Amino acid sequence: MDYTRQETLEKCQKALIDIKTFYKTSMVNYRGKTSDTKEYYTEIIAEFICNHIELFRTTISVTTRESSYKTASHIGVFSESSNRIEELTAMKMFNQSKEGHIYNSIGEIIDYQTPLKSTRKDVAGKVDLLAYDGSILRILELKKPDSEETMLRCVLEGYTYMKTANSEKMISNFTLPQDTIIKASPLVFLGGIQHKEMKEDRQWLRQLMILLDSVPFYISIESGKYIVKEG
Repeated sequence: MDYTRQETLEKCQKALIDIKTFYKTSMVNYRGKTSDTKEYYTEIIAEFICNHIELFRTTISVTTRESSYKTASHIGVFSESSNRIEELTAMKMFNQSKEGHIYNSIGEIIDYQTPLKSTRKDVAGKVDLLAYDGSILRILELKKPDSEETMLRCVLEGYTYMKTANSEKMISNFTLPQDTIIKASPLVFLGGIQHKEMKEDRQWLRQLMILLDSVPFYISIESGKYIVKEG
């Protein structure tokens, strides 16, 4: 790919037709720089979103799931032979939480692969992990250690899922206090691409994360346990 700043902005404008799927557009995962201004594509996109932030805050429609968000079969049973690394990681972290392991930054992991769809036609996906710390329910967008997705993609996907979910129903289904606050955050591995991006000069990405109240959390493994720290 080899696009100019203007061509990138035009792609952003076209993607506004359906903000709910903005995070799925291929441009959100562009990792290079524009041919003319030599800016990161994701910085231009993040700047565009910051300038249209109210549309992202107000026009992503809620998909009210008829069934419960809490799935009875989610008991952490998995096959080690599975190649679904993110799903396996999510279940292992869930199991560690149930065994008493405390994630100081995010609290207890109460579910994984939480469904958002009501019908097959819905475009909503599944929440990788739900964590509750006594006051905040976090929708966590998990990425495997070698994921090549950008931090921008992680942030937008988690935020879209948060806006898509019926917050009152989700809080009720997991028997949480009615005044529980819901937030969305990326959950990525230390040393991964997303972590490296946050070390670079990405002022628009950081500004967007502030506007979306999206705090990054980073995973490491110590003595066979997953450790989560706030970025």
